[in-house]
Amino acid sequence: MKTDIELQRDVLDELAFEPSVDAAEIGVSVTNGVVALNGTVKSYAEKIAAEVATRRVGGVKAIAEELKVRLPDQPKIADHEIAQRLLDIFEWDITIPNERIKVKVEHGWVTLTGTVGWYFQRDAAAKAAAKIGGVVGVSNLIEIGSSSMAADVRGRIKAAIKRAANLDADSISVRAEGGKVTLSGHVHGWHERQAAERAAWGAAGVTKVEDNIVITA
Repeated sequence: MKTDIELQRDVLDELAFEPSVDAAEIGVSVTNGVVALNGTVKSYAEKIAAEVATRRVGGVKAIAEELKVRLPDQPKIADHEIAQRLLDIFEWDITIPNERIKVKVEHGWVTLTGTVGWYFQRDAAAKAAAKIGGVVGVSNLIEIGSSSMAADVRGRIKAAIKRAANLDADSISVRAEGGKVTLSGHVHGWHERQAAERAAWGAAGVTKVEDNIVITA
């Protein structure tokens, strides 16, 4: 098991290794395996990249992310320009049902609302917003509508988890009530927990996933 000092060093090294992150402006502290990130980044996309890089490090049990977006000294991009750029991306991206999503931008903060059929569509919309210059944050309030293919949701998810090469299916419990899925159990790292979440969201009929999986050292 890594000590907090060893884990702090590994996270700092991973942030320095990640080319899309300027680690010089990011502080890292660790308490009982919980990593706190603070400091500033130059874009919302960099903020997300720092969090993803931290999750890659073995031994990280949870992340307290307190990074602030400080845009470079350049002409500010107006809210309506950000909104139009995002709408243009939605129109060209075939994975995003643009007619079902509404966009609001206020002081660089993007709020997405609407209803889509699948989680990957909701996720794609948020990722598109994160890449636009001038964006300081994203609130993804898009809901996932129910599906007529919702039969045996639990069975579909358990089968997907068993197919995943990096997951121990016996260590993960799945409970399904209507479109809500609750995951519990334990895994050895963030990547395993995320793989279980992806398996849950990939089943037709799932509208909400509550992840109670615990990461153990």
